[in-house]
Amino acid sequence: MAKKNLPHDDQEAPAEAAGAEARDEPAELLIEGEAAVEQANLLESLRQDLEAAKDRVLRSQAELENYRKRAAREIEDHRRYANLPLLRDLLPVLDNIERAIAAAEKTHDVAGLLEGVKLVARQFEETFARHHCVRIGALHLPFDPHLHHAISQQATDEFPPNTVVLVAQPGFQLHDRVVRPSQVLVSRALDTTP
Repeated sequence: MAKKNLPHDDQEAPAEAAGAEARDEPAELLIEGEAAVEQANLLESLRQDLEAAKDRVLRSQAELENYRKRAAREIEDHRRYANLPLLRDLLPVLDNIERAIAAAEKTHDVAGLLEGVKLVARQFEETFARHHCVRIGALHLPFDPHLHHAISQQATDEFPPNTVVLVAQPGFQLHDRVVRPSQVLVSRALDTTP
């Protein structure tokens, strides 16, 4: 037997569907609310991480700036006091020069003064050598424009051309750098033209 659709039954079906939707709507709102809370928590966590990262960056920049200032001070101190060991080594030489002068004034002994000056000159050379500043060899060696400064030429048949025959002023070099070139006279061939 066919069932009749009663108006009451028709009204009941939409009401049940509305009730089901009504029951789903709070669940959706609850899920959306939880998602919003999670997003808010995530956003707050990201803000805190960002603030912490900014703080680390600022601290790192401050540390780097402090390091730069400290390094600059150390470099300046190193430059400023780099000659301290040399000066300490030269002070005894100065003391010996003053002693030689004082002794010469008292005794007027020229031979003793000469011996004292020679001693001081040796002491100077030893001090320079300790600091890697050595005399440039020149006499009877081939002329080297990197080490020697020719102040004149001398015609001679005793030495081959371009040989140092006289050192007017000795030169010195520090490690491999010339401090002062030797001033020298250089040989040249004799003119054989009549």
